[in-house]
Amino acid sequence: MIPAQIEGSNNPRAKPGAEIREVAIADMAGRSPLAQLLHALNQPLTGLQCGMEVALARPRTPEQYAAGLQEGLELTERMRALVEAIREVAEGLGESDDARAQNGEWETTELSAILRATVEDLKPVAESKSVSLGLECASSWAVKVEPRGLTGVVFRLLESALSAAATGSEVRIEGSAAGGEWLRVCWEADPPRSALSRPELGLLIAQAGFERRGARWERTRTGKQEILTIRLPGTPRGNWSS
Repeated sequence: MIPAQIEGSNNPRAKPGAEIREVAIADMAGRSPLAQLLHALNQPLTGLQCGMEVALARPRTPEQYAAGLQEGLELTERMRALVEAIREVAEGLGESDDARAQNGEWETTELSAILRATVEDLKPVAESKSVSLGLECASSWAVKVEPRGLTGVVFRLLESALSAAATGSEVRIEGSAAGGEWLRVCWEADPPRSALSRPELGLLIAQAGFERRGARWERTRTGKQEILTIRLPGTPRGNWSS
């Protein structure tokens, strides 16, 4: 679950000699979000089993037993969060959106309106963290997809990015329907972050939701800067404004 780090100096904006770390976070050698979550679940399960085996191997002091129980509770909490994320992803995969799309039952939905409404809903959370939300997208940007499901996926995406953003920074949301449709979310985070944190689990759930709708998810990090690009399938062009 912990991504490999790649060092390089091909960023044209980097100072000479500066070390640039770029991390491919979401791909994990091509694994799906569900596969990543299942892989991550194996880690606390193994830790819990090892802790119990050690506790039974020989007599221990009350303090050692208490420490072992505390560690077991922490591992169990991590497993509960992962199981909840797995449930959300699995339920999404089990929905009948694909069948409805084949029957022509998907509705044309204004993605720009969903983005604006979601940003408005998240403004109180952003203010409490001293994080600014910047949105630049088309005044009319339509996608053909089940509207309620898309609203939830967009909310999960932006809420998770906001939760991961460093205090006093900005979460920037941009969209383009010209020359290939994409949605981009950028934010600054303070590394290191746990791959099992709530924001990371939320981003995996959002990734599964977008990919189920035919989108391609690309995520990288350069220094503290996170860049998430979602390439949307077949979105018609809209009328643009900033």
